[in-house]
Amino acid sequence: MISEKMRPFLENNSAIRMMFEEGKKMAELYGADKVYDFSLGNPNVPAPQRVNQAIKDILDEEDSLYVHGYMSNAGYPEVREAIAANLNERFDTKFAGRNLIMTVGAGSGLNVALKTLLNPGDEVITFAPYFLEYRAYVTNYDGVLVTVEPDTETFQINREAFRVKINEKTKAVIINNPNNPTGVVYSEETIQALAAILEEKQKEYGHAIYLISDEPYRELVFDGATVPFVTKYYANTMVVYSYSKSLSLPGERIGYVLIPDELEESAMTIDAATIANRISGCVNAPSLIQLAVGRCVDCQADLAFYDRNRKTLYEGLTELGFTCVRPQGAFYLWLKVPMAKDAAEGTDLAAAEAAFVNAAKKYHILIVPGSSFACPGYVRLAYCVSYETIVNALPEFAKLGKEFL
Repeated sequence: MISEKMRPFLENNSAIRMMFEEGKKMAELYGADKVYDFSLGNPNVPAPQRVNQAIKDILDEEDSLYVHGYMSNAGYPEVREAIAANLNERFDTKFAGRNLIMTVGAGSGLNVALKTLLNPGDEVITFAPYFLEYRAYVTNYDGVLVTVEPDTETFQINREAFRVKINEKTKAVIINNPNNPTGVVYSEETIQALAAILEEKQKEYGHAIYLISDEPYRELVFDGATVPFVTKYYANTMVVYSYSKSLSLPGERIGYVLIPDELEESAMTIDAATIANRISGCVNAPSLIQLAVGRCVDCQADLAFYDRNRKTLYEGLTELGFTCVRPQGAFYLWLKVPMAKDAAEGTDLAAAEAAFVNAAKKYHILIVPGSSFACPGYVRLAYCVSYETIVNALPEFAKLGKEFL
């Protein structure tokens, strides 16, 4: 008999992964070139050649016992120092290697942060739409996820709704910038307003409220957008990062948690997070890829590839009459579901969304329903696919549009 705690996860298995598996079956039936799978955020840009070369050089140059052996649970000191130096150069910060803990990607980093902070019953606030695993991660440590409803005009943070949701049980707030699933970049004004509310509420309730900034898409920004580095705006901030997207290394599972000295009881928090990294079962981040990213901190994948996909998909869909949020970051497009022409008056958003997603499958288009991100009435398209997939999908979207627009 499985754990009662696992039963809800079975019932609410990831819609993204289920759609991805369905796409593989459709590809076998119809041919991969006839299936337009926009479900999974799996980078379609190769890792930079410098990363591949770094791995080869490390294996040739370094002692194999060093490369493949245990290190500090927080990671190799030289890697953490290299990342800290790179952040300091780019963001005018003053981090040291001790402020970083290498983790098994951003998912593990979020779990390390939450395990470090949460007591049973503590509340964690996040903003819809949000990455669907946040609820599972918070539940892992018997916390309670509280959702702030979206501002569907801008998909910036709904400030007034956020202020209402904070209470004495609030222990942490998670933001994702650039945002998955909308592709929106939270502006400096938004971050400043968020920080001001948190400062006010910390004083009101007399305890720290931590801001966890989940930033795996930090480098994937377009149209001159910039991602504010949140530690400069709010002291009680942890930053969680992954190289899955910036270096196209999703399967390598490498990232970090950054805990600044300015954070309340930072030394104790760093020590606790290092232990959390170990006792989560990861022990430490993978050794070889740690060393590789330490040599490639100033690299990034080809943004021009994503930018062409972004523009082609956004312009193609809007020309067909669909309403979409123009993405400034990440590699996702957020599309508002049009009501079917024969939909009954008062049809709810979730029903309209389900009808749209199912109708898309007739044209071999796979998209993720917005309900998976706590925001029904929308769908997410991951445009980290081949350019040909986008070009060939647009005529099929036109057919879909005839049913709904």
